[in-house]
Amino acid sequence: MCVRNDGYEASLERNKIYTVLPDEGAERDGDLRVIDESGEDYLFSADRFVAIEVPAAVRASLLKAAQG
Repeated sequence: MCVRNDGYEASLERNKIYTVLPDEGAERDGDLRVIDESGEDYLFSADRFVAIEVPAAVRASLLKAAQG
């Protein structure tokens, strides 16, 4: 869930749940690969987000939406 969008107001909405794609290199650098409002994946600083647990049905729906 996005908790800070300063400087990226067009790309990220505060309090919105975003899909994060696996990217070990980005995570080592303190970033997350996130599918933003454009529908594309970009790197954002991990401190802009808080990880939350969502039910399996919600997770499946988010992944399906992210795949288009």
